[in-house]
Amino acid sequence: MTLYYSLVFVLLMVEMAVYLLMVLPVPYSPRMRFFTWISTSAVVGKIQYCLKITFVFILILFIDSVNRVYRVQSELSESKHMGGQSVMGHERMEVQARKFYSQRNMYLCGFTLFLSFILDRTYALTLENLQLHTTVKQLRSDSAKLTEGGADELKEQLAAAKRDTEVMKKQAEGLAREFNALADRYSEATGGEKVAKKEL
Repeated sequence: MTLYYSLVFVLLMVEMAVYLLMVLPVPYSPRMRFFTWISTSAVVGKIQYCLKITFVFILILFIDSVNRVYRVQSELSESKHMGGQSVMGHERMEVQARKFYSQRNMYLCGFTLFLSFILDRTYALTLENLQLHTTVKQLRSDSAKLTEGGADELKEQLAAAKRDTEVMKKQAEGLAREFNALADRYSEATGGEKVAKKEL
């Protein structure tokens, strides 16, 4: 394997390790700290930029390896249809070996690119999930505060309503007494006709 395909293989192994670390069931707070550090770190940003450039080169290698697989495949099919001549054993083995190496390189580059897209999407979804979790936590604490504050406010309103009710009862009793007193004075003034007393 050439040096650049060896580097692609190492990158594939690193991607697999990072993916496993991302999907491990880690508690919320360490995971949040880790993802916050990744999203805010300048060093990680530079590494991501370099990796994007590297993935462009891997894409070029992938296209080249697909082209080589196609060429080897057409060479192999051409040799089968060469007017009935059979290809010598060592030549056939050489073509089969080139086909194997071309396919290996194609799959290696393809899986590396595919896993990079999966990593990017998993990272985005996990970060979004953690942010939503933080938002829900904050909303729950806010609603708990509102509920506690709202209960105190309702208690105050209920106490004020009770005080108002007591004041209105006292006013009604006072008005009833005044009415009865006025009714008595009126009946004395008119000559003894009794006016029905209003009772509560």
